[in-house]
Amino acid sequence: MMKIAVLTGAGVSAESGIKTFRDSNGLWENHDIMEVASPQGFAKNPELVLDFYNKRRKQLKEVDPNPAHHAIADLEQEHEVVVITQNVDDLHERAGSSKVIHLHGELKKVRSTFDEDLIFDWEDDLNIGDFCEHNQQLRPHIVWFGEMVPMMEVAMQEVASCEALVIVGTSMQVYPAAGLKEFAPPHAPIYFVDPNPSIYPSQRIKVFAENASTGVPKVVEQLK
Repeated sequence: MMKIAVLTGAGVSAESGIKTFRDSNGLWENHDIMEVASPQGFAKNPELVLDFYNKRRKQLKEVDPNPAHHAIADLEQEHEVVVITQNVDDLHERAGSSKVIHLHGELKKVRSTFDEDLIFDWEDDLNIGDFCEHNQQLRPHIVWFGEMVPMMEVAMQEVASCEALVIVGTSMQVYPAAGLKEFAPPHAPIYFVDPNPSIYPSQRIKVFAENASTGVPKVVEQLK
């Protein structure tokens, strides 16, 4: 049994129908990203921000995991697998992955604006007036621009102890997540799946220049 770390980005979820803001000139569902994904945007117009994530949460109920999610989950039949995702959806979990680290937060969770350690599961709309036990507004449990990435340290440790690293559907341009590749042990092979790969193949790195739903099953077959 081998320990495999899988780093996934927006390209995995895009094939399930979840849009990515980087695909449309920096706009996310026709919003300037800083309006809906920054502390400043939330302070300026909390109603807009809450409505934005309510719509994302609703959309999440209408999509399903695709073959890439399922192939990654299937790896657990033979190996120890940890998924480190930049995505805020729950498609990896729904496909069957049992160990998922969300670097940028989770759509189906909210947290207190008073105490960031007060985190709650949340399925439906979050509205102005939804308070925590300290009588303070709840906010989406999303890592916004300018905020710390609390799970980064855990992700670094997982990659540092892996025996193979699989990178799927990410431009490798968003930091700090893009730096995780550098923590992989020198002996660990790296598999990169993306239709527009930003990494060149080498003796150590195998590149699959294709969509996640077709490329990931090929990588999984090699790892099995």
